[in-house]
Amino acid sequence: MADADNSGSTKGWLDRIYSVFTGEPQDQKQLLELLKNLQAAELFGADELTMIEGVLQVADMQVRDIMIPRGQMVVLDHEDSFTEIIEKITESGHSRFPVIDDDKDDVVGILLAKDLLSVSHEQSQNFEINEYIRSASFIPESKRLNVLLKEFRLNRSHMAMIVDEYGGVSGLITIEDVLEQIVGKIDDEHDDEDDEVDIQPHGVNRYSVRALTPLPKFNDYFNTGFEIEDVETIGGYLLRQIGYLPERGETITLDHLTFKVMSADSRQVHMYQVIDNGGLTAGHH
Repeated sequence: MADADNSGSTKGWLDRIYSVFTGEPQDQKQLLELLKNLQAAELFGADELTMIEGVLQVADMQVRDIMIPRGQMVVLDHEDSFTEIIEKITESGHSRFPVIDDDKDDVVGILLAKDLLSVSHEQSQNFEINEYIRSASFIPESKRLNVLLKEFRLNRSHMAMIVDEYGGVSGLITIEDVLEQIVGKIDDEHDDEDDEVDIQPHGVNRYSVRALTPLPKFNDYFNTGFEIEDVETIGGYLLRQIGYLPERGETITLDHLTFKVMSADSRQVHMYQVIDNGGLTAGHH
């Protein structure tokens, strides 16, 4: 009898998959439902499902959604001495730097820290930065992340400068920023796990916000008054408001803010994108 029950269960599951394929999935939601069924049947793991969801998400995202804004760019000045450049590289821990002339709108190229490893003491005394600058790529804020990732691979580049509609530099993006949307946070030896940024701006009125951001901190930054007894984080507040665990890509609107789930698993949301529709954010001033 048990065998019959198991056979019926298996047949029902296979019928559902067959119906999806024969019906030709009409949208991404139906495709993800199929993938979740396959993962539940242990045909592949939860990590693989998360990465597939990330790949689909990347196709819907634009550079402006995750870029490092102009104000947070670590840059080298064209007139910096060799000693000043080494100090900036050491302090930041980055491996690639935009080189500017007059200001951040005047990016003359990219300097790779590794290119300075061969500089001798004598060369450092008469250092000429032009000999080490590589050309910079400039892309619009609206470029899709999947297109950018393909360009990064074809051009063997790892960083691009982002320009707004007026031609000014609005930020930068690296290949690591794109890959993190697929595989999750990539930590290196310079990342401090205890120093994660709760709220990160990404251009005008766009932010990434950790679900574990304390509610008082969130309220101070976004001029909101979100408060529920026994709820300490913005993630917990949103879950109480909607009453269920939202899926990756789902959006929630409260007051003047739109929340989009950027990173989540079957148990919790990790990261939201927040769009300030009213442009009222205090922390941005």
